[in-house]
Amino acid sequence: MEFKGLREDSQPARDSAAGVEDLLKTAHRAVAAVAKDIEGLRFNRAVAQIYELANPLGKFQQALESGYSAAQLAALDDAVTRLVQVVAPMMPHLAETCWAELGKPGLVSDAPWPIVDPAWLVDDSVVIAIQVNGKRRGEITLPKGAPADLVEKQALNLDAVARMLDGKAPRKVIIVPDRIVNVVV
Repeated sequence: MEFKGLREDSQPARDSAAGVEDLLKTAHRAVAAVAKDIEGLRFNRAVAQIYELANPLGKFQQALESGYSAAQLAALDDAVTRLVQVVAPMMPHLAETCWAELGKPGLVSDAPWPIVDPAWLVDDSVVIAIQVNGKRRGEITLPKGAPADLVEKQALNLDAVARMLDGKAPRKVIIVPDRIVNVVV
């Protein structure tokens, strides 16, 4: 499938996974959120979730203009197809036109709602808040379930924490796994 905006003379990218995982996570999360919002009759939130997919999708396509891989094109096709399907309940005429432009058979209104893979809804990393004496000083992103010694090391290496410690050792470091670190000076 050739997408408009991707140059025909573009060379395939060497890194086939560049951005693919993030785009697929965004697409599956958007479909799940839109479905939940439509069921709850929260149409404004559903439209906001569509924007949450459309914006990264546009950035992803722009990144592919210099070169792309088969995996990136497949992810783009999947995400665009999902976008058209979630737009259909709010803007059926636009969705049908886009569906035909994509070369999909039949009507988008006859197509089944996209299936959400629960594996794409799970985050592999967590953002951990860092406090010094109970006051928030920053945050770090680490893999989910990271060992306490790694969490402590990363927290103490944070610039704001290092300035507060001023070269001294902390009195105590309290770690709530995957949530928060409190450094007592």
